[in-house]
Amino acid sequence: MRFIRNIFSRSERVVTPSLVPLPCPVMVVGMHRSGTSFLTGSLQQAGLELGKYSAWNPHNLKGNRENLDIVAFNDAVLNARGFAWDNPPTSSVVWTSEEYARAQALIADFAGAPHWGFKDPRSLLLVEGWRELLPDLRFVGIFRHPTAVVQSLQARGGMPEEQALALWAAYNERLLALYRQKPFPLLCFDEDEATLHTKLNQVLLELGLQPLEDERFFSAELKHHQQLEQPLPKALQTMYQQLRAYAR
Repeated sequence: MRFIRNIFSRSERVVTPSLVPLPCPVMVVGMHRSGTSFLTGSLQQAGLELGKYSAWNPHNLKGNRENLDIVAFNDAVLNARGFAWDNPPTSSVVWTSEEYARAQALIADFAGAPHWGFKDPRSLLLVEGWRELLPDLRFVGIFRHPTAVVQSLQARGGMPEEQALALWAAYNERLLALYRQKPFPLLCFDEDEATLHTKLNQVLLELGLQPLEDERFFSAELKHHQQLEQPLPKALQTMYQQLRAYAR
């Protein structure tokens, strides 16, 4: 597990995120199969503009809510360096001037939208470039227990357990590092539905969006897999505990 490295050398201090109202662009951050679609769909229902997004796919009947153009861009940036969503870089990716220009054109598509944002887990691997273009970029994060993510990745594409655990560690190490730079709202997808929605509504209020009462994005098919009672590598268990300590 080459991705699990130096993850606990930073301060363990828990900091309460400040309340930052919109309008500011919002990036949803988190690992694949970890509730990012639920979070993004909920933000959209509350008033966040997503642009050209996916409303259905075979692995998520409500759609992953990813902006198709931003996904294609992130894939291209990763692929140009020999990386991919399931083969993440181990250090920051430096964008070219041409890549900055392409991303700027994508941002321009949201001109006139008071509240806008996007979600693509790959963006977490390229966050430095996005922050360079969007200095006022705000984050909302979500995470899920490693065993639940492993089951989902195995059901989707047959990913081996060791690879899936290493991938969980790679993404969530970045999520923790980003949070420690400047705390932001962080939710745990392992919460029961009622608790999750109570915490979600508080986040929506902080972002200047409308709480969801009657119509909610959550449905049972978004959460096929639950965490398993099985031993985890100590590093992953500690990382998950840290995420829970920072979460709402």
